[in-house]
Amino acid sequence: MAAVGRLSHLVRTQNASHKNVQNLHSFGKLYCPNSNTRAMMKLQSHHPAIIRNFASSSQVFSSYREISSDSNLKTLAGRSDLKNCRRVVVKLGSAVITRGDECGLALGRLASIIEQVSELQQAGKQVMLVTSGAVAFGKQLMRHEVMMSQSMRETLVPFGSVERDRPVLDPRACAAAGQSGLMSLYEAMFKQYSLKTAQVLVTKPDFYHEYTRYNLRGTLNELLRMNIIPIINANDAVAAPPEVDTDLSGVRKKPVGLVDGRRSSEVISIKDNDSLAARLAVEMNVDLLLLLSDVEGIYNAPPDEEGSHLLDTIYPGDTASIVFGTKSRVGVGGMDAKVKAANWALERGVAVVIANGTSSRPMITDLVKGKKVGTFFTESKPEGVAADLQATRARDGGRLLQSISPSQRAEIIYKLADLLVERSETILASNRMDLEVARMNKMAGPMLARLALTKGKISNLADGLRQIADTSFQNVGRVLKKTKIADGMVLRQVTVPIGVLMVIFESRPDCLPQVAALAISSANGLCLKGGKEASHSNECIHAIVEEALSLYQAKDAVQLISTREQVGDLLKMEGLIDLIIPRGSKEMIQKIQRDTVGIPVLGHSEGICHVYVDKDADPAMAVKIVRDSKCDYPAACNAMETLLVHKDLRHTSKLHDILDMLKTENVKFHPGPRLAKSLAFGPSEAKSMRVEYGDLECAVEIVDDVDGAIHHIHRFGSSHTDVIVTENVHTAQHFLKTVDSACVFHNASSRFADGYRFGLGAEVGISTTRIHARGPVGVEGLLTTKWMMEGSGDTAADFSESGDKKYIHEPMDIDSGSDTESETQETAST
Repeated sequence: MAAVGRLSHLVRTQNASHKNVQNLHSFGKLYCPNSNTRAMMKLQSHHPAIIRNFASSSQVFSSYREISSDSNLKTLAGRSDLKNCRRVVVKLGSAVITRGDECGLALGRLASIIEQVSELQQAGKQVMLVTSGAVAFGKQLMRHEVMMSQSMRETLVPFGSVERDRPVLDPRACAAAGQSGLMSLYEAMFKQYSLKTAQVLVTKPDFYHEYTRYNLRGTLNELLRMNIIPIINANDAVAAPPEVDTDLSGVRKKPVGLVDGRRSSEVISIKDNDSLAARLAVEMNVDLLLLLSDVEGIYNAPPDEEGSHLLDTIYPGDTASIVFGTKSRVGVGGMDAKVKAANWALERGVAVVIANGTSSRPMITDLVKGKKVGTFFTESKPEGVAADLQATRARDGGRLLQSISPSQRAEIIYKLADLLVERSETILASNRMDLEVARMNKMAGPMLARLALTKGKISNLADGLRQIADTSFQNVGRVLKKTKIADGMVLRQVTVPIGVLMVIFESRPDCLPQVAALAISSANGLCLKGGKEASHSNECIHAIVEEALSLYQAKDAVQLISTREQVGDLLKMEGLIDLIIPRGSKEMIQKIQRDTVGIPVLGHSEGICHVYVDKDADPAMAVKIVRDSKCDYPAACNAMETLLVHKDLRHTSKLHDILDMLKTENVKFHPGPRLAKSLAFGPSEAKSMRVEYGDLECAVEIVDDVDGAIHHIHRFGSSHTDVIVTENVHTAQHFLKTVDSACVFHNASSRFADGYRFGLGAEVGISTTRIHARGPVGVEGLLTTKWMMEGSGDTAADFSESGDKKYIHEPMDIDSGSDTESETQETAST
C-alpha cells in the first residue's frame, strides 16, 4: 500500500494536463506492477474529483486498466493450469437453471451450482456469476396471475373466446417481475455458505463509453475485494431486441481503450448473456470464463449426427469449419453464439471452457481442478504429436510387428540389448541430470534409489532382454488347442497380441526397455508414460528403442507420452487403447483406476508383503530370509513390510536374533498390538498393520499359528507376495494352498517375486487382480487368443436334423503338422 501514498501524492500535486496524465500512466506501471486494484480503489475514494477530471482522457482509463489488472497477459496454457486461476466468470445459461417447462427454476441443479461456486470463493478465488433466469422466474409468477384472472372470466365469457383473449406474456415484463425474486433466491442460497451477493444489472449502453465501463469495473472490483459475489445480468426489463451479429463477423469498430497488446480493437456487443460474459471477462481481466449450457461441449458436428464426437480442446481457428445445430430450447443465444463469444474472449487473453451445467457431477469444481470436462479453449497449442495420433501409430506399429517373423522380432530385442550396453555412458549421463534435479528437489531416499541407474543395472537389463528374445519364437501364433469339428473342418485357438498397451510408471527408467522388449516380443503396440523425474533418462532410452525398431521399419510401435494431459486423453480412448498397466505408488494406481473409462486396468495398488516365521523354522534360514526380504531393496513392491512370528518364539533367541539383525541393518520396526502388550519398553506401536513403508522400516506382530498368520495376511495384506519359513512340510503346504495371493513362497525371500527371477526375462508389472494375469506379468500376460477355423464349404444347415453332417469335436494333437503361425511366417520370411 506504500504505492498508494506515492500515487496519491502524485495526483494531488500534478495538474490534469496531458503530460501529467502520462506521468500518472508511467507511475502506475512503475509502482503498481502487480496490478493492485485495492490501491486504485482507495485512490478513487480519496480523490474522486481529480479522477473525474481525468475522465475525458482514455489514456487515464487505460492506465487504470493496466494498474487494476489482476490476470496474466498470457492465456492459461493447459487444463492443469486451471487450478491456478484466481478470477473466474461463470455464465449460467437459461437451459442450465430453467425447468423443462421453461416456467420456473431448476432449484436442485441451481443449489448444486451455488455450492460449487461457494467452494471456489472460500478457496480464495474471485467468482462472478452471469446468470439468466429472470424471465423464467417472472414467467412463473405472471402465468399464475394470468391463470387466476382467466379462471374468473371463464364464468362470464362464452367457451372458445378465452383462448382468443389470453394475453401474451411479454419477456421484458417477465424479467421485471422475476429479477427481484431471482436475486432473493441467490441471496438466500449463498447465505447458507456465509457468503454475500450483490446484484449488478447492465445494459448495452453501459459498454459504449469508457467512463461507464470504468464505473462498472470499479464497482465489481470493490465487491470482489469485499468477498461479495457479483450476480450480473442484462437488464432484460428494458432490453432492445437482439441486433445483427456484425461485430463478430469480422467488422472492426472504434477502439475502446483496451490497452493490452494482445487485444485487438474489435468489440463484442451485448446481445445475450454469452456475449455479456465474454465482455465482462475481458473488462475484468479474468483468468477463466466458464460458459455452462445443456450440452457437453463443442462437437465436430451437431451432436445428434452419427459419427460426431466431443472436442476436448480447441485452439484458435479450429471452429471455422464446424457446423452448429439449432440453439437451446430457451434463451437468446445458441452454441454458435457461445463459440463466437469464447473465441472473442480467447483472443484477448481469457481461457474459456464450454461445458454441460445440467450434469449431476460437480462440473465447476471439476473444471477448476483441471479435469477433462467440456471443451477447453486455449491459445497454447502443445508441442509434439496428439495423444490419439500416438495411439494410432502404436497400433499400426504393433500390426507391423505382428506381420514380421518371430526371429525378426527377436532380432530387434537382441539389437536393443546390445545398444543399451554400447550406449551405457550416454544413458548414465542423462540419468545423472535427472538425479541432480531430484536431489535439488529433495527427493526421498527410496525414490532416488529407483531413479538411479548404474552400469550393473544396465548390464542386468541387457541380460533380461536377451532372455525375452530367446523366448520370442513361440509367443505369437502358438496353437493352444486344435479340434476336429467334423470331416473337413478344423478349429484352432491361437495366441495373438492384445493390441495397444499403455504402461504408466514412476521413477524407474529401467522399466522402459523391459516393457518395450515385452511389447516387441508379443507384437503389441505400446504407449509409455514415465515420471517427469526421469524425463532425460526416458528420452535417451526411448531413442535407443526406436533405433532398434528401425531394423524392420517398426519405429512407431513404441510411443513415449510426454504430458499428463495426454495420459488423461488416452485413459478415455477405449477404441485405441486395449489394456492399461500402471506401475508406481498406491495413489497413482488408484487414480488411474478411477479415471479410466471403459479400458481394463492391470496392476496392483499396494505391495504389503508378509514373512511368517513358523515355530519349526530353521533359525539361521529365518534371519537370512527376513534380511533379504526387507533389506535387499526396501523400496521394491516385493519387499517385506510385515514380519509375523509364531507365539512360541516370542521370548526365544530366534525372535531376538531376527530383531537384532534388523537393528544392525538400521531397520526401524513397529510392534503390532499383540507384541506391544508384551514389551515393557520398546519402539512405538504400529499405527496400522496395513502399511507399505517402502523403506528400512517394517511392522512385527505375533500370531497363534499358521492359521493365525493366514488370517492376518488375508485381513491386512494386498494379495501380492507372502512367505512362510518352516521345516514342517505339512504346515508349508497348508500355507501355500490357503494364502490367496499372487505369489506364495516356502523358504524363499519375497524378493523372488520378479519377472526376471522367474525366468520371464522381465515383467511389465505385477498384478494382484484375478483377471486375466496374476503375479509378475511377462509375455504370456500380454497375449490373448483368437479362433481360426478351416472348412470345406460347410454351413450350419448341414448339421441340422435334416442335414447330412455330424459333429465330431475330436481333440487333435497340436504338435502334428505345421500348426503354428510362427512357422508359417518363418517359412514365408525364408
